[in-house]
Amino acid sequence: MSNNGKGVLTGEFFMEGDVACAEGAIAAGCRFFAGYPITPATEIAERMARRLPQVGGVFIQMEDEMASMAAVLGASWGGAKSMTATSGPGFSLMMENLGLGIMTETPCVLVNVQRGGPSTGLPTAVGQGDVMQARWGSHGHYEIIALSPSSPQEFFDLTITAFNLSETYRVPVVILADEAVGHMTERVVIPPPEQVHTVDRRKPTVPPDEYLPYKAEGDGVPPMAVAGDGYHIHVTGLTHDERGYPAMNAEAQDRLIRRLVAKIRDNADDIIILTERDLDDAEVVVIAYGITARVSMLPIEMARREGIRVGLLKLVTVWPFPEKRLIELAGQVKAFVVPELNMGQIALEVQRVVGSRARTIPVPHPGGTVHDPKVILEAIRSAAQ
Repeated sequence: MSNNGKGVLTGEFFMEGDVACAEGAIAAGCRFFAGYPITPATEIAERMARRLPQVGGVFIQMEDEMASMAAVLGASWGGAKSMTATSGPGFSLMMENLGLGIMTETPCVLVNVQRGGPSTGLPTAVGQGDVMQARWGSHGHYEIIALSPSSPQEFFDLTITAFNLSETYRVPVVILADEAVGHMTERVVIPPPEQVHTVDRRKPTVPPDEYLPYKAEGDGVPPMAVAGDGYHIHVTGLTHDERGYPAMNAEAQDRLIRRLVAKIRDNADDIIILTERDLDDAEVVVIAYGITARVSMLPIEMARREGIRVGLLKLVTVWPFPEKRLIELAGQVKAFVVPELNMGQIALEVQRVVGSRARTIPVPHPGGTVHDPKVILEAIRSAAQ
């Protein structure tokens, strides 16, 4: 364990998930955090409040979650890698400014440590009920990137990944953690800074008088100037042209929204991360994410001992959804078993994609606790019949 002299930690730690997330953000280059305390995400803010001043960053506790998200967007336009963290009720309040970030193509990271809901629900207990909200919570049509860690180590690693994806595609990236992973304490390895791969947003290469803030390059992503560097910048949530000025017509809407959607869809193969286990001979596939992927390991092992050929497809990237891989697997297996700590959100998405090619067996749980592994095992047995 060491400090490299610049306040960045390296080494092996016994660390809870929320703290690992904060350290991952710092390793990724995050130097601005705005947030409001909320269980079970408060530990992220507490860690950032202590650590950011040590690395030359800024922490601000805002008056509420709406202001927190607005501050994060502003800091990003000022050139900082920025992040906020919250849980269900705060996530709901951030939806309007999440949409603003998508429309203005503002890179930032929004961490949601999920708890039981709806409303204030179960503040100190686990849930996974915000999956569809992450995808469709703000109004209008758009694409989003959302990642789901299953361990403190993965929480650290995926926070770095979230910043890299955000900077690459100029889009807010959501980390869909959950209370169990956020409050789980395990070994976390933090590599030296020179071993951490980080990405910075593409800067303009043209003179300020030729710069158009929303003129996209070949991958659909425009270079992003920093406010104050001499470039003319106009940022609005209204439908806008390449200059960033409002363009109140259907033609401008068509061009803009198609591009915002395409820059994610067309790069889905580069964005999507999956972890696969024992799928080569599988007749049943368990699809899980977050803490539920961890819980699913035991029933999968038990089913294998019974002679059932079952494997795991862990959704590290929840959005965009891995439609291509599911269609491939649907031609090889009998059924998909989908345990999750909600009443069947991703199960419906699996069913939509695979249709009648294979059965989809939801294993819903309202949250508050994780699944009893025996319930998942029974679903696997049923799927194998």
